[in-house]
Amino acid sequence: MKMYLDTSTPVCTLKLDDTTYTWNAGRNLAENLHQFIHDKLALHQKTWHDLTAITFFSGPGSFTGLRIGASLVNTLAHELNIPLYDHHGQAHPIIIPDYGRPAKITPPRK
Repeated sequence: MKMYLDTSTPVCTLKLDDTTYTWNAGRNLAENLHQFIHDKLALHQKTWHDLTAITFFSGPGSFTGLRIGASLVNTLAHELNIPLYDHHGQAHPIIIPDYGRPAKITPPRK
């Protein structure tokens, strides 16, 4: 089963083969992303080990959303030993998010 994941906006998009699911994750992406994917795999009577390839929308988009999604797909692809692609179809050993601009990091107050 092929998986596509887009976490670049508050609305997460997951495709499992030809079925598309969306979830308004808002600020709950990190806490519930694994369960969201697990539940959708279960609808197809599949598990993580049934994934054969992962495609990830690597950006531009939300800094935090892309970091969370990239962490998940990088880990899954590595642990399951399956191919990992960006949304342009290019294979990668790991996905580096493209934020579209430098991160807005607030300097320390002290």
